[in-house]
Amino acid sequence: MFSRLGRFAVRRRRLVLVITSVFLVVSAAAGGGVFNALKGGGFEDPHAESTKAELLLEQRFGQGDPNVVILFTPPGGSVDSPAAQAAGRTLTERLAAEPGVTQAASYWSLGNVAPLRSQAGDKALAFAFVEGDEDQVKEVSARIVHTYTAPGVEVGGMGAVYEEMSKTIESDLAKAEAVAVPITLILLVFIFGGLVAASLPLVVGAVAVFGAFLSLFLLAQVTDVSVFSINLCTAMGLGLAIDYSLFVVSRFREELGKGKSVEDAVVKTVETAGRTVAFSGLTVAVSLSALLVFPLYFLRSFAYAGVAVVLVAALASVISLPALLAVLGHRVDKFKVIHRQPSPEGTGFWHRIAMGVMKRPVGIAGAVIAVLLLLGVPFLNVAFGTPDDRSLPEDAHSRQVSDQLRRDFDSNESEAFSVVLDGSATSAQVDRYAASVSALPAVARVDAATGNYIGGQRVAEPNASTVRFVGSTKAGDGTWVSVVPKVESMSLAGEHLVKEVRAIDAGVPTLVGGSAAGLVDSKASIFSRLPLAGLIIVVSTFVLLFLLFGSVVVPLKAIVLNLLSLTATFGAMVWVFQQGHGSGFLNFTATGTLDTTTPILMFCVAFGLSMDYEVFLLSRIKEEHDRTGDNTASVAMGLERTGRIVTAAAALLSVTFLAMATSGITFIKLFGLGLAVAVVMDATIVRATLVPAFMRLAGEANWWAPRPLRRIYDRWGISESEPEPEPEQELVNA
Repeated sequence: MFSRLGRFAVRRRRLVLVITSVFLVVSAAAGGGVFNALKGGGFEDPHAESTKAELLLEQRFGQGDPNVVILFTPPGGSVDSPAAQAAGRTLTERLAAEPGVTQAASYWSLGNVAPLRSQAGDKALAFAFVEGDEDQVKEVSARIVHTYTAPGVEVGGMGAVYEEMSKTIESDLAKAEAVAVPITLILLVFIFGGLVAASLPLVVGAVAVFGAFLSLFLLAQVTDVSVFSINLCTAMGLGLAIDYSLFVVSRFREELGKGKSVEDAVVKTVETAGRTVAFSGLTVAVSLSALLVFPLYFLRSFAYAGVAVVLVAALASVISLPALLAVLGHRVDKFKVIHRQPSPEGTGFWHRIAMGVMKRPVGIAGAVIAVLLLLGVPFLNVAFGTPDDRSLPEDAHSRQVSDQLRRDFDSNESEAFSVVLDGSATSAQVDRYAASVSALPAVARVDAATGNYIGGQRVAEPNASTVRFVGSTKAGDGTWVSVVPKVESMSLAGEHLVKEVRAIDAGVPTLVGGSAAGLVDSKASIFSRLPLAGLIIVVSTFVLLFLLFGSVVVPLKAIVLNLLSLTATFGAMVWVFQQGHGSGFLNFTATGTLDTTTPILMFCVAFGLSMDYEVFLLSRIKEEHDRTGDNTASVAMGLERTGRIVTAAAALLSVTFLAMATSGITFIKLFGLGLAVAVVMDATIVRATLVPAFMRLAGEANWWAPRPLRRIYDRWGISESEPEPEPEQELVNA
C-alpha cells in the first residue's frame, strides 16, 4: 500500500500539491471562524447532581450561586454610616437592574448581615447572580467590571475571575508564540541545515493546524467544543509537523545519499518513513481519543482537536510532503547554511551510547528505573482540585478582591452554594434542614425561606431577603437554601463539607450545587471512567504496535517504559505545583491541589508523543534486524539513525511547551512545563538508556509472538520494510 502511495505521490505530484493548496486555502478561510464557534466552559458533568441543581435553580427560581461580588470601601471608613448605607443601597439597586443579572443583594439590602461586613467594619459586600452559560457570564461580568470599578469599588467573583483568566490566557499565549516561533525557526534551520528544508515543516504545520481548525469549526456546529482546545491544535500541529517532516526529509536525504534517483528515493521514503509516520500518527490519535469517554466537553474537545491535527499532519507528511520532495529533488538542500559530514556507519554519539548501555544493561537500567521511581514518589500524595482565583497572578484585580475576602471577612460569601429541595418540602422540614446544615462546623450561615440560621439556630425570621427562596413559576416547585461556608470551596475541606451536607436527611429529595459540589461530582465522574480510558489506550496501542512489529514483547516494553517515564513526570509536577517547591521562581500560588483535568490531558498527550518517538526508534531497529538478523547491531544502528532526529524533534516541541509555561495562569504553567519535561525525559533518558538495555536483555525474544498471533500478523500485519534484494537476486530478476 505504501509503495503504491509513494508512486502516486511521485506521478501525480502536481495534482497532490494543487489539492493540498486548495485544502489549505479553504481550511484557512472557513476554519478562521472557529474562534467565534467555541465555548469557554465544559468543566462540569452534565448528568451530575450539582449540574442538575444549578439548572433547576435557574429555571424554577431565576436564581443561582453568586458569580459576581462587589467589594465596597466607603470614603468615611465605616459601612454603617448614613452616607455609606445610602451609597450601598444605590449600588445594590443599580446592580440588580443590570441586563443579565437575575439576583442581587448586599450587606445593606439584607439588613446589615454581619458576615457581609469586614472584621474592621470598613468594607462590605454586594453580590449578584448572572444567568446564562460561561460565555454569557464572562460577557456580563466584563461589563460590570468596566462599569463599576472606581475608587472604593472593586469587582470580583468567579465570573470576573473567569473573564480575567480568559484574557490573561489569550495575552500569555500571544506572548508565548512571539517567543517560541523565532526560536523554533532558528532551531529548524540549525537542525535541517538549510532554508529550503527548514521551511517544509512550516508547510505541513500550516496544513495540519488549519485543517484541525476546520474540523473544530464543523464539530462546533453540532456539539460543544472548548476554546482551550485551540492551544493544543497550534502546539501539536507545529510539533508533529516538525517530527514527521524531520523523519521523512532525513530518510529522503539518506536514500539520495545511497545514489537512488529522486523518484526512487521518494518511493522508498514513503515505504519506510511514511509507514512509520502513519502508524505513529495512529498511536497518538488513539491516546487522545481516550478522552472521548469523559462526559466533560472540556476534555472531549482536546480529543477532537488532537485527533484532527494528528491525522491531518500524518496525511500531509505521507502524501503532500513526498509530492513536494519529488518536485524539489536535490534542491531540498538548496540555501544550505550548515554543512555536516555524515558520520561513517557504525559510529557517532548515539551509536556509542547504545553500545555502552548494552555492555552493562542490568546496572544502567536498574539505576535509571530507580531514579524514575524516586521522582514519581510525590505522586502518591496527589490531591486533585479545580482552578480558582489563585490560578491568576497576584496582581490580577479579581484575585486581589478574593484575597481581601479571605483576609478581612469571617465567611466566604462569594462562595455560597445552593441546595434545592423537592416541591413536597414543608416549612417545618425546611426549618429543620436549614438548622441542621447551619450547625456544621464548616458552615457560617444558611439562608432559607423560613429565615436565617447560624450555629444550628434561627437568628432571623422570614423577611424581604428570603422571598427569593420561593419558586416563581408554579406551585409545588419547591424551595432552596443558600449555604455560606467558612472554608475554601476549592479545597479538601470544601469537598468534605459537600459530603456532610449531602449526608443530612431533609425528609425530601435534595440536590446540592455550587463549585465545591461540582468538584466532587467531576472527580467522581472522571475517576469512574479512568480505567476505561486507560484500557482503550493500552489495548489500542498494543494492537497497533503488534501489527507494525509482529511482536508481543516490544509493545509491552513500550507501554511499561512510557508509564515509568510519565510516573516520574507526574511526581515532579506534584512536588512543584501541589507542594509549591519553586513557586517563587515560577511565580504561582500553590493551593495544595492539582487541577483534576490537566494531569489526565497531559497523560494522553504525553503518552501519545512518547509512543511517537518509540515507533520512530523501533521502526529503524526492526528494519535493521530484518536486514541483518543481528539484535545488538540493529539496536545500535536504530539509535544511531534516529537518536539525533528524535532529540531534535523533542527539543523543538519542548520549546513550544516551555513557552506555554511562561503563562501567568497556574494550570497552563503545569500543562506546558509538565509536557516539556515528559517529552525531553522520554526522548533522551528513556530512549537512550532503557530501550537499548531492555532490547539487549530480551535478545531475539524481542520479536517473539505466540503461534496464533504470528499467523494473524502474517496475514494482517504491516511489516516495517521489505528486505533489500541481494545483488545476485537483482541479476536474476533482470
